[in-house]
Amino acid sequence: MVGWGDRLQGGTSRLIAAGALVAALLFAAGCGGDDDSTASRTVFVAGPTGGSAAGEWAHPNGDLANTRNVQGEIDVATVSRLGVAWTVPITAAGTFGGYASTPIVVDRTVYAQDLDSNVQAIDLESGEVKWTRRFDSPTVGPNGLAVGDGRVYGGTADGAFALDQATGEEIWRLRLTRNDREGVDMAPGFKDGIVYISTVPGNVSGFYRGDGVGILYALDAETGRRLWRFKTVPEDLWSPEHRDINSGGGLWHPPAFDDAGAMYVAVANPGPWPGTERFPWGQSRPGPNLFTNSLVKLDATSGEVEWYQQVLPHGLYDWDLHLPPVLTEEDGRTFVLASGKLGQVFAFDAGNGDMLWRRSVGIHNGHDRDNQLALAGRYERLELPATVYPGVLGGVETQMAVQKGVVYVPVVDLPTRFETQERHRTDLTGGRGQLVALAVDNGDVEWTQRFPTPVYGAATVVNSLLFTTTFDGTLHALDVDTGEVVWQERLPAGTNATVAIAGDTLITAASYPQGRGQRAQIVAYRIGATGRPAEGGEQTAKAPEQGGAGGGEQETAPGGGGGGAADVAAGREVFTTNCAGCHTLADANASGTVGPNLDDLRPDEATVETTVTEGRGAMPAFGGRLDDAEIASVAAYVAAVAGGGGGAGGGAGGTP
Repeated sequence: MVGWGDRLQGGTSRLIAAGALVAALLFAAGCGGDDDSTASRTVFVAGPTGGSAAGEWAHPNGDLANTRNVQGEIDVATVSRLGVAWTVPITAAGTFGGYASTPIVVDRTVYAQDLDSNVQAIDLESGEVKWTRRFDSPTVGPNGLAVGDGRVYGGTADGAFALDQATGEEIWRLRLTRNDREGVDMAPGFKDGIVYISTVPGNVSGFYRGDGVGILYALDAETGRRLWRFKTVPEDLWSPEHRDINSGGGLWHPPAFDDAGAMYVAVANPGPWPGTERFPWGQSRPGPNLFTNSLVKLDATSGEVEWYQQVLPHGLYDWDLHLPPVLTEEDGRTFVLASGKLGQVFAFDAGNGDMLWRRSVGIHNGHDRDNQLALAGRYERLELPATVYPGVLGGVETQMAVQKGVVYVPVVDLPTRFETQERHRTDLTGGRGQLVALAVDNGDVEWTQRFPTPVYGAATVVNSLLFTTTFDGTLHALDVDTGEVVWQERLPAGTNATVAIAGDTLITAASYPQGRGQRAQIVAYRIGATGRPAEGGEQTAKAPEQGGAGGGEQETAPGGGGGGAADVAAGREVFTTNCAGCHTLADANASGTVGPNLDDLRPDEATVETTVTEGRGAMPAFGGRLDDAEIASVAAYVAAVAGGGGGAGGGAGGTP
């Protein structure tokens, strides 16, 4: 058991001290140039293996190196022949829609997890559901599964589980969270009989609310027994007297694994962000806030730290380094690529941790050095309100892919308006997207392709094609060499789903219905298939992670009113379960900052009922998720208590 508060052996503890000193000096120098590095212990790194067999997608990101680059039959000559082979309805309704993970495909079976943590095994050829295991444990995602040794591994809102791969029967299940301010949102890593899974400081009820820490656990795959843990942040959260305010760390995606027994993890950001009215600009958590926003190399057997690089100390804008690290070789050197919502891509030497280059992608508007100003106590130069690019759902939000010396980066250009230390808003309807190709050896831009809506569909490469999805519900195929769009397909609903490829089959999802008639479903495309997605009926998702009380910014009718006491009481329960992760509402002790602050609004009951049922702007409809009585009760509740002011506050946000 290693990490904060645990004894590290020999040179590793000295490495931590040296790294902390370097980090402090780095800040004093304004973060230096692109070749910044920390002292480290050199470990030989063999070339990454563990890829998917032909016709499979065996790991959350295709292989143990997280390259999202697979072999298959889909190429420029065959992509136009893709048609729908089968669909499977998505019944979940998570904060980010109903489905956000990449499925696993092994032994001609697709293993998929929705945002209620429920798991299905689906026949790859026919789309027939072989078995379903229900957990009904909502998460904000991205979640997902790992498969190995005859078992399916995954997480729920508060823990981890293993299922029998053939039957779906539960083998073991355990809780990992310490309190109700933590959660689990990642696809686990799996290698050599060990499952790796982490907590994060939040759940569907809200994020960064204080005393939430991220801890990475190594579990025995057969029994679930805890082998070791790595505390990504100290238990006192950098200030014992402010532990009830501070939070941070954890993993949102699986590690990358090399052949020398090491693993590489990306640790998320600290909170609150930017701060609180009493402690602005993160003053409740002084210092660089290690290991947040850090790439860390660990011994996969013991959890000991080999080296780390903190790319953004004392983060202020939810700019985590949250994406799965990617291992790739170029000219005899093993690179580790990392990125996240800070909108920069980093390349490190896998052996010694040296930073080789970094490249900003997407729109930035000058707030990148606010972290250094706050760390140095120069708060007088920081001002609010301010519009910040990248926003809290911007930058590099989803996974990169790499092939033949090029890394493909999905970018979201979406700002956030910070009104105060504790209040901000993002309009989902206004974002745009890019795919950017960078040279692995030096970070030079090879090409850029722009899209009218955000690219939340990650990057997936097969042969000479690069696939992604955009938020408007479009599946795109691009030429890897030029970025030219060579094929597009409209999905039956909006999407933030990724793409998996297994042989002649591509699997994605219409995961984020945005209005009446859109239907959430997993969609499998196959060369030569001639089907179409299912139509009719409304499939819905929970309120979006950003956007208005109808998604995007909106005005609501004045009024108020509401139903009887019984309706209002029932509506509070519906609100807590389905809406609290996105909206601030003091009466419900809800501190979500995704949608508008309901303490500032006075919608009437009819407006709320219509918005919840049909959706509005970027907010998906709930008409197929909630029954009429539940919709009526939550409408009555919101109409009765909204506009009371004084929300639960505090730099929260339900994203990595």
